[in-house]
Amino acid sequence: MSAKFFSKSIPGTYPKNDIVSSSSPLYLWNYFWIPIFFYLLKDLSSVNAQSTILLPSQRQHHDGFVNNLFTSEPRCSVPDPSLNYRPVIGILSHPGDGASGRLSNATNASYIAASYVKFVESGGARVIPLIYNEPEEIIFEKLKLVNGVLFTGGRVKEGLYYETAEKIFKKSLEKNDAGDHFPVFAICLGFELLSMIISNDTNILEPFGARNQASTLKFLENRDIERTVFQRFPPDLLEKMGTDCLVLQDHRFGISPGRMLENRDLSRFFKILTTSVDENNKVYVSTVQAYNYPVTGFQWHPEKNAFEWASKAVPHSEDAILVTQYTANFLISEARKSLNRPAAQNVLDHLIYNYSPTYCGKAGKGYDEVYIFT
Repeated sequence: MSAKFFSKSIPGTYPKNDIVSSSSPLYLWNYFWIPIFFYLLKDLSSVNAQSTILLPSQRQHHDGFVNNLFTSEPRCSVPDPSLNYRPVIGILSHPGDGASGRLSNATNASYIAASYVKFVESGGARVIPLIYNEPEEIIFEKLKLVNGVLFTGGRVKEGLYYETAEKIFKKSLEKNDAGDHFPVFAICLGFELLSMIISNDTNILEPFGARNQASTLKFLENRDIERTVFQRFPPDLLEKMGTDCLVLQDHRFGISPGRMLENRDLSRFFKILTTSVDENNKVYVSTVQAYNYPVTGFQWHPEKNAFEWASKAVPHSEDAILVTQYTANFLISEARKSLNRPAAQNVLDHLIYNYSPTYCGKAGKGYDEVYIFT
């Protein structure tokens, strides 16, 4: 075999005085595909040096070459039969229409801010509204369809609303005592109501100046956060929550650590996780966790960071959004432990999807969207 023939048979080795047509496959190979081939090869060989975050295929090498992803068999994890992957949360409605201006003239109207619904949905659950002034038997029937309860923020601390909240909370404790893991989340007014109910003292709350105020959370020293809402938070985010204003406070009442610890019923039920300070540097309890029940109380609003826009005080940074997401994930992870598996059709008949939210954010204050029940 001649040297000239051999050189032409290998792209890139033909003699300089040989003429190759620009339309020939040999020309296209030399001047188009070979450069791309070597560029890709160089890119693969340097991926470890250029990136600290590697795909699984980039971490698995065999004989110096990256494994081919297309040759590996997909492996789908088997669902845990003890968990409920279709959880539903009951949210108690609040008296009024929830708007900065009247949206409903009905005297028996109640509402749920859409941000609470979105908050639950972002964690992977659906919502059934527990309309506070429905007949008691209907509310209790709805409780049979849910895997946890959320008490929202608001103002009302008396009358039928207080009585309904108390009955729902006590029924939730009964479910837990009977062996069902039935979580309760209480936000702002919801936490204040639980403080009043558990302490058996409707006057236990104290005035604080924390209206529409972004704040930090101070963790109690050496507090164990295992099995609490903060257990899955990344360490760097936990640290930032103590230095950066990543949560919104919007309340006129609360409870100080001293008063909570002085009340025997409250101190036996709740352990304090965090405190915060109001505009007058008065310290109040901002997050609690029950010792023996899956009950979490917040004086702050975990739902607002991602879903409310009327107030400029609401934190919307990436870290603030992570606070919302990790909190929602914890709530729904607790609800998945519930043993309750109601009939699917009964759930569908009562979901909040049977209602339409009303946009009320143009006023620039209050909630952006509300569900109104009349």
